[in-house]
Amino acid sequence: MQFKHVTLEFDGSVAILKLDHQEVMNAVSVDMLGGLSEALDAIEEKKDEVRCVVLTGAGRAFCTGANLQGRNNQSKKTKAGLTLETGFHPFLRRIRNLHCPIVTAVNGPAAGAGMSFALLGDMILCARSSYFLQAFRRIGLVPDCGSTWLLPRLIGKARSIELSLMGERLPAEKALEWGLVNRVYDDGVLMEEAMKLARELASGPTVALSLIRKLYWDSPENSFEEQLNLEFQCQLRAGDTQDFREGVGAFLEKRPAQFKGK
Repeated sequence: MQFKHVTLEFDGSVAILKLDHQEVMNAVSVDMLGGLSEALDAIEEKKDEVRCVVLTGAGRAFCTGANLQGRNNQSKKTKAGLTLETGFHPFLRRIRNLHCPIVTAVNGPAAGAGMSFALLGDMILCARSSYFLQAFRRIGLVPDCGSTWLLPRLIGKARSIELSLMGERLPAEKALEWGLVNRVYDDGVLMEEAMKLARELASGPTVALSLIRKLYWDSPENSFEEQLNLEFQCQLRAGDTQDFREGVGAFLEKRPAQFKGK
């Protein structure tokens, strides 16, 4: 399926969402944000079928941030940041609340907003040649798209501030060493490995996996008591699924579980 600067494919129970504006190395425009919104609509229409999403980029980049082409030629200047709340934030919120796990396959540069998009993955896989870049300071802006929330929680305050103040590239191998990403692969096998992982997640207990996502997303904002209560609520929901009954049955019968995502 083709949307504005976005392609969407379905491979069984895995949806492959691809940023696809290769002329600008998949930089994000208002048009692309609209395409992403339509693609997520299509995924949600198949909610009962789609049990994992792979987010990646077309060509040689994952995403190089916001598309700045034409900004200096605008007759009517648009204030920087206005598209955050109208375009970027709705997409980020929808990704956070998606019903199934997300694998990001970072196939090249992930800069600015593109770095935030990459870090939204529940599992973050990188090509060996890829890198991350907090590019905002290079054009006189501050980090956005949730990066100042995500980074300190993933790699700590000192490293987060250094990346943002210095605007230096963070190679994939160093990102793995820092604990920012999960796995690094040779460029030629990245998508093969991403799909292998996505299929494994898609064959799991989807309701429980979605609740696991929620628990970890909500955890930084909760007190210990609040998190205990949330775990209790989520466990009640997970325990009421067919997959829980299947999982227990498979354990007792010493066979692999056949989860249906229900």
